Amino acid sequence: MSSASYKTSDFDYELPPDRIAQTPVEPRHNARLLVMWRDRPDLEHTIFWEIGRYLNPGDLLVVNETRVIPARLWARKPSGGRVELLLLKKIADHTWESLVGGKRVRPPMRLQVEGGPAAEVVAELGGSRRLIRFTEPIEPYLPQVGQMPLPPYIHEPLRDPERYQTVFAREPGSAAAPTAGLHFTPELIEHLKAQGLSFAGLVLHIGLDTFAPVTEEDPTQHRIHTEWCELPPETAERINATKRAGKRVVAVGTTSVRTLETAARVAAPGEWVAPFVGPTDLYILPGFEFRVVDALVTNFHLPRSTLLMLVSAFAGRERILEAYREAIRLNYRFYSFGDAMLIL
Repeated sequence: MSSASYKTSDFDYELPPDRIAQTPVEPRHNARLLVMWRDRPDLEHTIFWEIGRYLNPGDLLVVNETRVIPARLWARKPSGGRVELLLLKKIADHTWESLVGGKRVRPPMRLQVEGGPAAEVVAELGGSRRLIRFTEPIEPYLPQVGQMPLPPYIHEPLRDPERYQTVFAREPGSAAAPTAGLHFTPELIEHLKAQGLSFAGLVLHIGLDTFAPVTEEDPTQHRIHTEWCELPPETAERINATKRAGKRVVAVGTTSVRTLETAARVAAPGEWVAPFVGPTDLYILPGFEFRVVDALVTNFHLPRSTLLMLVSAFAGRERILEAYREAIRLNYRFYSFGDAMLIL
């Protein structure tokens, strides 16, 4: 069924609040794993450590190597009033698109970051978004003055900031973690490599829009968030070689899907992907034709979200919602610190 046939309410479901995971499982690879096949009705229930049982030697797992930055800061207005800043996207060396928590924060107000540089509100971008220009690069200050921006549905404090980073994280730039990757540990990676599986990296820097529900009744009218991504040449080569060998490309997370299928749009004839660097506005809804991704590792997503629509495009809306109902019945843990699915 094409995306035009669906309403946003078709991607809604009821989740008891106590199913939203507030803290991560330890060790990470002990999270539960729900396995579903797109070509048969089975569901299997296991733990993430067992994911290799469902993959074959030669399959390639593609992971997002973005790193979450401690992007929540506090600043003072000239009046002394306190303002919360959440850095969303770097626009230039000293300039960031930010969310501002505070009243009457408008251009050309000057701000003083607590423990950091001065800044100026340069422009209003709609709602609580502002363009903020710092007097010097803010990044060196973030480890000391910034806090990790946890999703709004997590209310427990994060005792170890590294717990909201994947083991693959190396490129700072995200306001949220690529949470499917949180389930991998160094031990599991070695275990999978010994089984003949391999890993390749890409980068997509995640904005907070990833948590925003679709408010339009017609999901095709929703304006998808644009995110910066990079598929490096060596990863593109390995993906094309994997596909030529008849093996599977396993996307770890919806961000990897988005990057891979963006790179597919610029591929040469006879190739599946080409190297790509730049913004992506790819919006994946039911009816989308996947060119690269053969299997998907993903968490359980929010109702009415673009991410739930993406996994529904991959596996079928009815199948996904049926799997979610079963996961709720069996007390799976949902969202960023929750359990995982493998869709084959």
